[in-house]
This record gives sequence, C-alpha cells and structure tokens, in this order.
Amino acid sequence: MLSLEWCRCGCNDNSQTVPIGEQKTKVLLVTAALLGFFFVAEWTVGLWSQSLSLQADAGHMFSDVTALGISLFASYLAQQPARGKATFGYQRIEVLAALLNGLSLLAIASFITWEAVQRWQNPGNILGLPMLAIAIVGLIVNLINISFLHPHTHNDLNLKGALLHIMADTASSVGVIAAAVVIHLWDWWWADVAISLVVATFTGVSALPLIQESLKIFLEYAPKSIDPVEVKKFIECFPGIVEIERLHIWTISSRKVMLCANLTVECATHIERDRLLEKLHTHLQDNFQITDITLQLASPQKPGKVRLHPLFNQDLSLMLAAKKSG
Repeated sequence: MLSLEWCRCGCNDNSQTVPIGEQKTKVLLVTAALLGFFFVAEWTVGLWSQSLSLQADAGHMFSDVTALGISLFASYLAQQPARGKATFGYQRIEVLAALLNGLSLLAIASFITWEAVQRWQNPGNILGLPMLAIAIVGLIVNLINISFLHPHTHNDLNLKGALLHIMADTASSVGVIAAAVVIHLWDWWWADVAISLVVATFTGVSALPLIQESLKIFLEYAPKSIDPVEVKKFIECFPGIVEIERLHIWTISSRKVMLCANLTVECATHIERDRLLEKLHTHLQDNFQITDITLQLASPQKPGKVRLHPLFNQDLSLMLAAKKSG
C-alpha cells in the first residue's frame, strides 16, 4: 500500500506560541496592584465594622490577586517553546490555571456560605457607614479592572478566568452596598448574611462554565464550535476521497485546535495528492478554524491482492527449495 503523510503546523500564523504580549502583561500587573492595595483596606474595614459580607468580599479580592498572579505565571510559561519531551509546548498551562481559578471560586463560595450560617446563629453589631464607604470604593476599583481586562479575554481561557473572578467580586460589591444601606437605615443585620449567601451563590455558579470548559480541553473533546460529523462530511465532499478513518479533533489550548485523520484517496500522481492536501488544509482552516492538521493518505488496495505473514512466506520458500532439490 502506498501512503503519504502530510503535516501542516500553521507556519504562516502564530497559533503555536501566541504570547500574551506586553500590553496584556501590563494590564494584568496594574489590575493585580489595584486589587492588592484595596484588599488591605477592605479587610481592615471589614474587621472594624464586623461585616461578614465585607470580609467575604475582601477574601474574594485576595483570591482575585492570586488568580491574576497564576494567570501571569501561566501566560509566561505558555510562551516557552516546545522542547524535550514537551513536544506541544506549555500552552495547556493556561488551561490548568483557568481550572484552578474556577475551583478556587467554588472554594470561596463554600467558605462564604459556611461563614454566613455561623453569623446567622451568632449575629454581631455591624457599622453601616464604614461598610458602605469601602464597598463603593471597591465597586469603582472592580469596574476599572473589568474595563482593563475585558478587551483581552477573547479566545483566552486563562484571562477569562481572571475576569470572572473580578466580575463575581463586582457583584459582591453591589450586594455589600445594598446591605450597608439597609443596615445603616433600619439596622437589619440579617441583610449582611443574606447578601453573603447571594454572593456565594453567584460566585459558585460563575465558576461552573469555566471548570467545564477547562475539563473538556483536558479530556481532549472537540471544541464546542466544531462538530466532527460535519467535518467528516465536509472532507468526503472533496473529489478523490474514498474513505475517512481515525478522525480526531481536539484542543491543546483555547486558541489551538488540532485534527488528524487517515484518508483513502484515488490520486494518480503525487502532484494530485499535494494539490488535494493543500485544498483540504486551506478549507479546514478557513471553515472550522483548525490550526494544526495532520493527514495520512493511502491508495486503496487492489482487489484480490492478499498479503501473507513474513514467517509464512519464509516457510513456503523453504518448502519449495526442498522440493526442487529432491
């Protein structure tokens, strides 16, 4: 059987090692610095005012700083070239960082819920005005950070995880402001506990899609935007394609999609094979945004041709030689 293997690695694009870029790095550093300074202020006021929702928001703020630090480190590692046994490079480090961010959001939600139950059983005297003032400042800081991060989260699961942290913290700030108002006006201490539970629920729910998307990449699922059945039908439409076997589509990172398959083709010359491969690569990349394509082409076996095991062939040759000598 005549076969030919063709591997296209997207040499004309930068999908293999897409760096986060100097601008993204600066945005992450500025965002982390703002959150870090505000965390100290919010935690201090939370202890002074005895506000659980404010302390919960400060704890969430600290997780935001940690998440941004993980994102920066993961983005740096993802830029490192493939070498040694890391033949795909380190791009999945960013996916791992996104998974860790999602799991940390669930942990924070669980902790806030537990603290809310404890506070409900043992209510304390809460100072509404300091709680309100620091919550308003926190809301402003979070809105600034969202405006910094949002333009850079397209097709970047790592930065998307960091943005989700800050969006959940923004919702927390809004809730704390509402709780501070009713506590100051009517002394409804239970509002602090209620808002904490709402924040915990929102935080946990926002983490689920991030965790799900990260796990799908680690389990090597085809991307949500690509249906393998449609890809197979698309390839079958090309003239000369007889059969498609072992079609696999998976993702290395949120920006890098790979495909490999064995194709049986009817092409008379190598020039026709090269032309078919070029068309397949171009159309798969344009229609499905698949960046790395590996195809193995084979000619169909001729009917009636039987392949024998080498040992059987050797025994048969010895028998024929012995018969001739006898």
